[in-house]
Amino acid sequence: MGCVCMKYRVKYEDPTILAAETCFNETEVKALYELFRQLSSSLVDDGYISKEEFLLGLFRNRNEQNLFANRMFRLFDANNDGFIGFGEFVRSLSIFHPDAPRSDKVAFAFQLYDIWQTGFIEPEEVKGIFWTLLIGYYHDPLTSEVKEMILALLNESNLVLSDDAIDVIVDKTFKDADSNKDGKIDMEEWDEFVARNPVLMKNMTIPHLM
Repeated sequence: MGCVCMKYRVKYEDPTILAAETCFNETEVKALYELFRQLSSSLVDDGYISKEEFLLGLFRNRNEQNLFANRMFRLFDANNDGFIGFGEFVRSLSIFHPDAPRSDKVAFAFQLYDIWQTGFIEPEEVKGIFWTLLIGYYHDPLTSEVKEMILALLNESNLVLSDDAIDVIVDKTFKDADSNKDGKIDMEEWDEFVARNPVLMKNMTIPHLM
């Protein structure tokens, strides 16, 4: 019985507080609860979004092995308990609001692409960014089979790039971002890089949240 009460409190976290802490107003917070309720009950109706439910909501497949989506889930799961509560859901979505501060979007994107969570974005992670922007997802490790699949997709879309050409593009991108030439990209360099390449931040705003 106590467990049920705890879940009830999580599901109905005070909309006034959430509105004060995010870019949403109280009405929008209440509307987001309906989306949260739908996601959190898709597999188990327990008031939390599990990793499987998160993947199911994004890909319609709870077994999808996607490093990018897994990283997104970990960022939404702010308290690292393996589940996304309603408050975490609203606060995380607020970053994607059109009115959210640019600095919040930049910081979230940096964390998203800092796949190894070292506090820096490293060359192999830049490859992850490239594949994500190119075809929408990134698998880890980047095996030869995955590279071949990506090249096949490019050929099918009449965009022909050799494997070597892709590596050149990635290397050039990294060198452009790594202004102090220490072999990795820190937060300040990332901020400057996305300012020069705003397309990298395109997916950090969801117009429908307004």
